[in-house]
Amino acid sequence: MDLGRGPALRPPLGRRPGPRRSRIIYLLVAGSGPHTEDELAYLEQKMRADWDRRARENARFYVATGRQQWTDEEFFASGEEEVRNHILTDMTNICRGKDPRRMAVLEIGCGAGRVTRALAKIFGTVYAVDISGEMVRQARRALAGYPNVRVEQNNGRDLRVLGKIRVDFAFSSIVFQHIPSKAIIEGYVREVHRLLRYGCLFKFQVQGDASIERTEDDTWLGVPFTDEEAVDMALRCGFDPRYRHGAGTQYFWLWYFKGWKPWRQSRYCWRRFSQYARMRWETSRRSS
Repeated sequence: MDLGRGPALRPPLGRRPGPRRSRIIYLLVAGSGPHTEDELAYLEQKMRADWDRRARENARFYVATGRQQWTDEEFFASGEEEVRNHILTDMTNICRGKDPRRMAVLEIGCGAGRVTRALAKIFGTVYAVDISGEMVRQARRALAGYPNVRVEQNNGRDLRVLGKIRVDFAFSSIVFQHIPSKAIIEGYVREVHRLLRYGCLFKFQVQGDASIERTEDDTWLGVPFTDEEAVDMALRCGFDPRYRHGAGTQYFWLWYFKGWKPWRQSRYCWRRFSQYARMRWETSRRSS
């Protein structure tokens, strides 16, 4: 089975878990309801450590597992292809009539900057985050010639590192399929809703294949979503799950649109009602 970024990996090296950490692992594997703060903190720490280790070992392979060794040209060309397949074919939904050079976009899970560089050639401002400090270091080095890009290391759960920015589009590809917790993924979705302008799109991919064998703290084979779970998550976070593609597969793509401001919706509804009332009045006047 193609698992996106590579084969199942050996457990990260390190000391043997103590009693407290062993209990957290047991609770995760046992699936005992929503994660506690301790459990989420453990997962965040494990994701950061695992991805730092992978980045030091062979960052480009773990970002794109098409080959073990990438030249600069090949690696960033693969990012261009990703953008052609998932961005340039969908500009109507993404831009909604805006000039892309005047748009600010967000990429979650930028890795070594493979897709980020391609985004920077299209959009005016690109904000990119990754949980791995080593990945961020490599991305910043690769994007040094792109002044419209800002790369930050986030804490693995939210986007507070970006402050109170506003973006016109958010994107994430082959990232959430590695996250072991639905609570963490939903946290990201809520954070995107906070930063995204009204009416704009968050397009991202999650794991949709529930048949994969994984442990609850696996940072390579992430937690899967059903179509119903994806819809429910969107609605809980204030999004319209307008389109979905690939349910039941590894590449389950979701199009979440942020609804308009309540006052704007009210004005729109009132305007439509007024137009309808006026039409009825003019029709009745002509017939009398």
